[in-house]
Amino acid sequence: MIYNPEYECMEREARKKLQLASLKNLIETLYERVPYYRKKMDEWGVKSTDLHALPDIEKFPFTTKDDLRELYPHGLLACSKDKIVEVHMSSGTTGKPVVNEYSQKDIDIWREAMARTLAGGGCTKDDIVQNCYGYGLFTGGAGVHYGALTIGAEVLPMSSGNTDRQLMVMQDFGSSMLTCTPSYALFMAEEAADAKIDLQKLPIRKGCFGAEPWSENMRKEIEARYGMKAHDIYGLTEIIGPGVSFECEAQNGLHVNEDLFYPEIIDPETGKTLPMGEKGELVFTTLTKEGTPLLRYRTRDITCFIDEPCRCGRTTVKMHRLFGRTDDMLIIRGVNIFPSQIEHALFAIEGTEPAYLIVINRGETRLDEIELQVEVKQEFFSDETRKLEELRNRIEGEMKSKLQIGVKVKLVEPKTIERSTGKAKRVIDNRTI
Repeated sequence: MIYNPEYECMEREARKKLQLASLKNLIETLYERVPYYRKKMDEWGVKSTDLHALPDIEKFPFTTKDDLRELYPHGLLACSKDKIVEVHMSSGTTGKPVVNEYSQKDIDIWREAMARTLAGGGCTKDDIVQNCYGYGLFTGGAGVHYGALTIGAEVLPMSSGNTDRQLMVMQDFGSSMLTCTPSYALFMAEEAADAKIDLQKLPIRKGCFGAEPWSENMRKEIEARYGMKAHDIYGLTEIIGPGVSFECEAQNGLHVNEDLFYPEIIDPETGKTLPMGEKGELVFTTLTKEGTPLLRYRTRDITCFIDEPCRCGRTTVKMHRLFGRTDDMLIIRGVNIFPSQIEHALFAIEGTEPAYLIVINRGETRLDEIELQVEVKQEFFSDETRKLEELRNRIEGEMKSKLQIGVKVKLVEPKTIERSTGKAKRVIDNRTI
């Protein structure tokens, strides 16, 4: 389903003209109303009138998460404070939280972006959406809620946690769409199996999952357990929340809402723009935000653009599902490793459960060592030891092949690794400098 064909299926040249006009207006606004951006543009020797074509955006400075933290709480506000109707922010676990302040216009834009996102996952006014993203200052719950209401669907605002109740409501209210983190979707499936609930007999047949990187094999696991189509969605608090890009029925890349957000891919080391199709760091500029607009925000997410016709009919550029993050990247003995690489390889191995933990230590020889804790199916622990050894050897061999570095594998029983109702914690790094 295409929610807004006028903008989602717009001719490319018409969209570029719209983007250019929006960018010019944004940069002028930032220079006039936000002292931080005025100072930064002056330092870069660029004027607000220096944007004549879309590639000219490369002349302008980037914005980083550190900038946002330094400007907490209102340093990026680009409109009068009395126009702000809602505030969201990140958890701030590594410093000051990142703040996003919304005018009513921004909320309306968010509703539109999320309506397109949920429609891409098959949501219609006839659906009952069980929304298990967290409400409150986190953007996930509110974003899905706004989008579902805009479509006209019925919303169950469950938030995260209280899994027994989630499963009860899923059965009693006939939820047809699930929205949450992919790791929590799998956790609910595990709890359903323990409670002898057959998810495939329930009406739930579609889902939109995001807020953390997940692999194609994790998607297959979710789809198999629920009997649903699982769609990837992308967003971040700094830009608007969820609704920046989304998968359609083709499940082959995430359509960027390009009339609302201008995307770039850059070399994370040099900051130079990369050619179409090349993997690099994702950068976004908010084209229509009124409260706290951002210019060239470095997301730290690694992906590439897919510029090819999509069978759904949308003409927007697609981004590949995330490969990882520049700040998630683990450097082990000079080898760059993303947790998503480990997950993708692991989930393809029969006998493993969808739960793992990467523990990094510095050994006695001062070389970095990886221990990969993997849950395996219960029958392996009730069977002969030889099968456990064979599985461990297979996983270690697969990791060596995929990562080009040795990994020590520790097999653990089901439900051993701590679960999360939000973003899953996948890495414990015990190294010290």
